Amino acid sequence: MPKQKSHSSSKKRFKRTGTGKYLRAQAFTSHILTKKSPKRKRNLRKTTLASAQDAKRLRKLLPYK
Repeated sequence: MPKQKSHSSSKKRFKRTGTGKYLRAQAFTSHILTKKSPKRKRNLRKTTLASAQDAKRLRKLLPYK
């Protein structure tokens, strides 16, 4: 059976934790930043966990990660 290919853009955007969950960057950080408070922008820098439904999809996209 041939090897599966990993999804290239997903490799760059998601990181797997030790327990098998996936980390992702937060949305709403790229533009229209003037109306967002400094506290909100600072908290958006942090990574967060992908939902369980998305993690299921990510397992297929990243079989070896």
